Amino acid sequence: MKALLRAASFALLISLLLACASLCACHGERALSAFEMPDGLDPDKTYEITFWAKNENNASQRAVYAQAVEDFNKLYPNIKVTLRNFTDYSDIYNDVITNISTRTTPNVCITYPDHIATYLEGENVIVPLDSLISDGKYGLGGTEIKCDAPTLDEIIPEFLAEGVIDGVQYAIPFMRSTEVCYVNRDLVESLGFTLPETLTWNFVFEVCEYAISLGKTTVTDGNGKQTEVYVANGQSTFIPCIYKSTDNMMISMLQQLGAPYSTDSGDILIFNDTTKEILYEVASHASSGAFSTFAIASYPANFLNAGQCIFAIDSTAGSTWMGSDAPLIDIPEDQLVSFNIEVMTVPQYDTENPQMISQGPSLCIFNKEDPEEVLASWIFVQYLLTNEVQISYSKTEGYLPVTSKAQKSEEYQEYLSRAGEDNDLYYEVKIEATKLLMENIENTFTAPVFNGSASLRSAAGELVELTVSSAQKKRAIDESFMELLFSRVTSLYKLDQISSEGTIGKQELGDLPSGSVALLCTLGAAWISIGVYCAVKYIKKIKKR
Repeated sequence: MKALLRAASFALLISLLLACASLCACHGERALSAFEMPDGLDPDKTYEITFWAKNENNASQRAVYAQAVEDFNKLYPNIKVTLRNFTDYSDIYNDVITNISTRTTPNVCITYPDHIATYLEGENVIVPLDSLISDGKYGLGGTEIKCDAPTLDEIIPEFLAEGVIDGVQYAIPFMRSTEVCYVNRDLVESLGFTLPETLTWNFVFEVCEYAISLGKTTVTDGNGKQTEVYVANGQSTFIPCIYKSTDNMMISMLQQLGAPYSTDSGDILIFNDTTKEILYEVASHASSGAFSTFAIASYPANFLNAGQCIFAIDSTAGSTWMGSDAPLIDIPEDQLVSFNIEVMTVPQYDTENPQMISQGPSLCIFNKEDPEEVLASWIFVQYLLTNEVQISYSKTEGYLPVTSKAQKSEEYQEYLSRAGEDNDLYYEVKIEATKLLMENIENTFTAPVFNGSASLRSAAGELVELTVSSAQKKRAIDESFMELLFSRVTSLYKLDQISSEGTIGKQELGDLPSGSVALLCTLGAAWISIGVYCAVKYIKKIKKR
């Protein structure tokens, strides 16, 4: 027992010595070296990479990812890919931020350019893709790539450009979607209106206000509480227009009106008179009950499918939830109503110059100490751009492949032509939503990307959410409200700490002062000396026994 205690004590002593020695280490961890293109992969070496993917709790999407990993591992036996599924982009973002400091980031990650802009605050964390893309052997269309990956000119240029930050390609598009308006055509026509070729905000709000004006009543719940609700189509809960993503709503409205949002370099311009005008208009329709948001009401699809909504604005990726015959429905069958659904572009201010936001996941590669491991990751990214993966994944929801190679393929064109044949495989609304994006690629846009743009995006949505919530509570929406709102949102999202260079304001720690370094090293040396003395004395004592 005494021998065991002596051994444990000695082990503890060695641990203390190592801990003390670390005090003399330099302040901060050495950054990774910038990635340099290697000559190639060692055929006798096994590369282990991780892929963080995102799905909407969709079993079909998870199956596509799993199949892609399995097929890739067969094609490249010495590149082992481990898949980790997430159900939320914010979870991926938060985990990446946490893992950057410990160098345990994934190799390949589903992400958004807004998030990459934040990751870039770490030195050499994200790999610039320009040298990888253009490499003759391993680049797009390279001679050493075993899979049928696209060439550079086969990636839709508008989508590729979204991954450029400060002139450098940091992301490759994976899938693309946009927002559309899912319309209950029967309700519009029953109210005496005819759908125009292109929706306008004036038309949408006119229809919504008319529907609300048809009547209201008082409902008493089981506890005797009385609530005034608006009635239309025989429903006690009726919200004519619901917008899923209010950050996209505000950004799109400003874009359509040619109003400022931010500069590419990170100047915050959203707090302007046009923003106020938008919020005043939104408040008036929220106050009447004609308009609400996902965060306040719930999923637009649930209201639309129950006949309780006329205009449901959501992503094309949400198309599989929209309509009486949707393959994915979240409400009881007895609440469903049968109606004719129309898929249209989001409401516009200027129908001659339609503007639709481009969204959808991209792929980035994290830097590692071994450049060959980075190259292995890049090869896997190219496999995710093959027709096999692009077409399979796009079929799961209303996503559009990001390559012309996939879009023009016989397989994909046949898929589009079979709309309505089978709700699970060829759901008509899903295919119509996808085709709408394909036909409007040149009308899509993205907001500027910089470190802090993710916070600005959230702030844009918060402006709408707080305005709608306050209007529904019958609070005064006036100039004093706007002043307080702008101040609150600025503070909440730390927008006043974003510099004109698009970086989050922070105090840089830099190197420790030389005096502090000397003091730490002196203390460390003293502890090491004490430790060595004790260790020598302890060893001599053992020898005497």
